[in-house]
Amino acid sequence: MYLPEKKEREYRFKLALRIGLPIFGLILVLVSTTLINNYHNLTPSFYIESLILILVSVYFIFYLIYKGFAVKITDPVSKTFSREYLYEYLKKEIKKYKNYTLVLVSIDNIVDINTNYGIKNGDKVLSKTALWLEEYFENQGMENFPIGRLQSGNFLVGFRGDIFENKVMIELLGIKSEEFKVENIEINISTAMIDTSLTNNLDHLIDMLYEQKEYNRYKKENNFESIDPNELEGLVIDAIENFSVSFALQDIYDKEQNKAFSELFVRLKAKNGKFIHQKKYLKVINKLQLNIDFDMMVLKKICVVFEKLGTQKIVLHVNTSSLRDPLFFNKVKMLLEQYPQVKNKIVFLFSENEYYSKTQKFNDLLHGYKNIGILSAVDRVGALHSSFLYLRDLDIDMIRYDSSYTKEEKFSQCEVAIKGLDLIAKKRSIKSWIKMIETKEQLDEAKEIGVDYFQGKYLSQLKETNL
Repeated sequence: MYLPEKKEREYRFKLALRIGLPIFGLILVLVSTTLINNYHNLTPSFYIESLILILVSVYFIFYLIYKGFAVKITDPVSKTFSREYLYEYLKKEIKKYKNYTLVLVSIDNIVDINTNYGIKNGDKVLSKTALWLEEYFENQGMENFPIGRLQSGNFLVGFRGDIFENKVMIELLGIKSEEFKVENIEINISTAMIDTSLTNNLDHLIDMLYEQKEYNRYKKENNFESIDPNELEGLVIDAIENFSVSFALQDIYDKEQNKAFSELFVRLKAKNGKFIHQKKYLKVINKLQLNIDFDMMVLKKICVVFEKLGTQKIVLHVNTSSLRDPLFFNKVKMLLEQYPQVKNKIVFLFSENEYYSKTQKFNDLLHGYKNIGILSAVDRVGALHSSFLYLRDLDIDMIRYDSSYTKEEKFSQCEVAIKGLDLIAKKRSIKSWIKMIETKEQLDEAKEIGVDYFQGKYLSQLKETNL
């Protein structure tokens, strides 16, 4: 019996004791005291009333136990811990043990499985995969380890010890998963691992696991190689000067699930043929103050290949230092005069940690961009304080909520927050947008809340352009 099943039975047994013992104890004290003190004066009605009291108490106890079972500590599909209970359990474990490792195990093709084989087979894949993982880790000598489903096909597993103690076991899991199938359905499994040496904050650790997962996926798909830090700066400069860039797109949809626009993801390709990951080249760009050069290079490339991208509108990430620079504005204006076909088809998406207090100046520039055919959108609303203030103070066209709002399968915990932000946006005629939609349930919930645009793997995968 695995840990989730043990905890479920333990929870039910404790629940029955907590509810039953006090009630039966009170009835026993009441009846016994009455019998001792008034034995000779008791009437038959006392025994009838006592019997009715016991029967009603038994019914009430079973009713409370039944209602108590509505609080699930295991996921009904995978039979692993529910997300809520897993979070509580892991927080206690991380606090108790100095070294602790978290492993994210993802079924990368769960959406395709649900689409091609049906939801029932998708559920079967989840339960069989969970069982396979539990058996594998138990065979590796692990006992009483917590495992739970976060969302969609993502499982989180916790182990005592640091990352080096568990590294070989997880690498072997990746090898063994290549042969794993469920009734001839191929399962694509990926893993990411982190320990508490960086932080003890569970939410931050999970965020870093998801970032690591995405990086590993890009590295695998695009054959990323390590680049010597000493030559990195030269490679970044050369790629910008020579427009050596690769684009990927993810489509965003409206409430009727019509494609509204697409978000652009940029990768630099060095002259030695290696791809430079975004986290690496952004550090170099910021260090060497190449933000304007980089943003202009990407914008020029978009203008040249726009018609080949196959989309109505493009969302492009732009650094705020570029956005507020009058020189950058003039360059953008001249570029759009040269390529009038892209006017009103490009959206500048931006966010920053520190609030820029000269909002009147910032607003004037945003109005200027809009006049020449560039829309503006603020990212990470609901997470960054500056993004909320920009929603309040700037005349923008769109906002995008932070991805933390879709880390839950249900939006119940953040529904009120999103509705409040959406109300502010609607009153200012600003469209709202949410990303990382991975299930139909998430999509339906977001529509009910009132969000205008939706983005995520459930609706569209990331597509390479090869331009």
